Amino acid sequence: MIPPFLQSAPPGAIAAQTSLSPVAMALAALVLFGVIAAGTRALWWPRLRRPRPHAAAAAPGEDPLKLALWASGEVFWEYDLVQRRLQRMRADEQSASSHAIAMLTRVGDVPTVHPHDLPLLTQRLHDHLRGETPLFMSEHRMDLHGQGEWIWVRARGRVVETDAHGRALRLAGTARDISASRRAEYEHRVASEVMRSMSEAVAVLDADYRFITVNPSFSRMTGYDGAEVAGQPLSLLDSRQKLGDGASRMSQQLAREGRWSGEAWKVRKDGEEILCRIETNVVPDGSGQRPMVVLVLGDITEQKRAEQELRYLANYDTLTSLPNRSLLSERLSRAVVRARREKGRVAVLFIDLDRFKDINDSLGHATGDRILRAAATRVQQTVGAQHTVARLSGDEFTVVLEGIATPIDAERVAERIIQAFTQPLSFGDRLELAVSPSIGISLYPDHAQVPTELLKHADTAMYQAKAAGRHTWAVYSEVMDEKTRHRAILASALRRALEREELRVVYQPRMSLHRDRITGTEALLRWESRELGEISPSQFIPLAEESGLIVDIGIWALRQACQTLRSWHDAGLTHLSVAVNVSALQLQRGDLADVVARVLTESGVDACALELELTESVLMANPEQSSSVLQACRALGVSIAIDDFGTGYSSLAYLKRLPLTTLKIDQTFVRDLDQNLEDEAITSAIIALAQSLSLKVVAEGVETSAQLAFLRQRGCDEVQGHYVARAMERVQCLEFLRDYDPDPNLRASA
Repeated sequence: MIPPFLQSAPPGAIAAQTSLSPVAMALAALVLFGVIAAGTRALWWPRLRRPRPHAAAAAPGEDPLKLALWASGEVFWEYDLVQRRLQRMRADEQSASSHAIAMLTRVGDVPTVHPHDLPLLTQRLHDHLRGETPLFMSEHRMDLHGQGEWIWVRARGRVVETDAHGRALRLAGTARDISASRRAEYEHRVASEVMRSMSEAVAVLDADYRFITVNPSFSRMTGYDGAEVAGQPLSLLDSRQKLGDGASRMSQQLAREGRWSGEAWKVRKDGEEILCRIETNVVPDGSGQRPMVVLVLGDITEQKRAEQELRYLANYDTLTSLPNRSLLSERLSRAVVRARREKGRVAVLFIDLDRFKDINDSLGHATGDRILRAAATRVQQTVGAQHTVARLSGDEFTVVLEGIATPIDAERVAERIIQAFTQPLSFGDRLELAVSPSIGISLYPDHAQVPTELLKHADTAMYQAKAAGRHTWAVYSEVMDEKTRHRAILASALRRALEREELRVVYQPRMSLHRDRITGTEALLRWESRELGEISPSQFIPLAEESGLIVDIGIWALRQACQTLRSWHDAGLTHLSVAVNVSALQLQRGDLADVVARVLTESGVDACALELELTESVLMANPEQSSSVLQACRALGVSIAIDDFGTGYSSLAYLKRLPLTTLKIDQTFVRDLDQNLEDEAITSAIIALAQSLSLKVVAEGVETSAQLAFLRQRGCDEVQGHYVARAMERVQCLEFLRDYDPDPNLRASA
């Protein structure tokens, strides 16, 4: 682009335009001659200069300027500011077959200077022509051919002739194409900026693995700055935790493939060791001769630590540090594969702590956790470190025994575990608690071929051990599976029993020994399934409690009993009362008093005619809550009875804390009254205790006249059992109540 002050000026008028016309003319000349910056002869002539053959020599007396231009590859330029004549010269061989050097002179077209570079170029020319700089120097872009192809040139020159007034007449200098060097400089600057801004640490080493330069991230990671590591060997960062012969492997692979990647421990300046992920590449230096090594390092210490923690969490129980279900499955699978290959046996022991829920409820979950840790240690110490002990969930543990010769070996280990728990567990400062386990045993290949089946069968056997009285072990058998399947079928059918009206309530009369008449009945649940027939209460009541169905069933039974009692009262039997059993879940819900009040209102039965029966274990599951709930029920006017007294907790403290009205002696004490002196003593003691506390006493399971006579003699208030009457349907029971006449022999003996 030609500056405005040159575009319209005639040749002879250039020097007269301003008081600085020589400066302006010189500036115009050099701008017009922007092509002077083209430093190779390719800027002016299409054929590139060929290197002169080494055998050729300069002719004697050859022009030094010619040799200098030929050797340097630069272009000489001269511009006459008065004549506006631009002369360009370069030196080149005369022909491809000649070694003689010729000077080529040419006047070329004025190229265009890049608009972004023109202001600075103009300023530098202006400064030189005014004498402010001894030498004009500029680097700028030009379009030689007017096709938008910009190249970088470096131009140097100075005023070589002035007139009598000191105005510049002629400029001369040299120019060179620096596009390649500018491009290399730009790439170097970009690379340096990228290296400086990288989050990964980068280090450049020489062929001897000594540091040349590092980036800021390297300094932040290692604590060493560039000056400290310059010239130092890479071993400066070596850690004592070497992962094998890492340096040797790296050198060999770099020599073979030119790259290496891996992980290695390095040590920071402050002595802290870090695990690094390293990517290494070999690159040539600027000459292409000596190789350099570029290391990219990433600190993966925290990442590895997080991975290890995740791996631990995925495979180990955080409470006990034992393998969890996932790792147990993996180890059991490997054990089965080895046993199959070696034709050996594997035993799986499924361990469950007895009544652990009561411990959690009474002592709290924090104490329960400490007990679980102590139990895990006790089991591991008993079976030995060579066997796998895992915690599945809650208070369930599993042991995998390998290398056992016979099933008896597994039973002996189970027996040792049970014996180990005869000593109390220590779970705090001077705190101990006795805990007993129930253990189920299954064997490969005797009982199953795959790990999941082995675990399932061991679990089934464990439940059989609990059913056998706890604190024992049981070996799996197919009969157990039949019981388990039957239990599952019952549980499924029980969910539909209410809506299908398969449940019913029967009534067993209760007789007063003081008045020789029936004073009440106990409401008892019965279930007759359409598919399974009559189901014993001892089977479906525990299922209902486990599934939570007992709450709805209990409310239904209470409503049925009160409605029946209302109908009996309407029939004239107004002296009768009814006793209804209450489950632990009903008591734990806390709304039992509201439910009872609502049912009494619906049925129109007086509260004094209703008695709620609870077992000792139900009451003591949560004594504080039980007391408050029963106090609310007692406030309604209903009676509260302890069922099966003497078979549960030995503590009698609850007798004074709970609002009780009745004690029911369990039939296990009544059954052998006429044969067992201990039963007679216990029964007599219970009756005496109740009388001293002003409580009513009811004896269950009375089946003989001798039992009845003994109870009457000891002052028992009421009796219930087959000797009086069996449980009956409501209609049959009403007929019995109307027609009841006590045994005349009994009246005579009284």
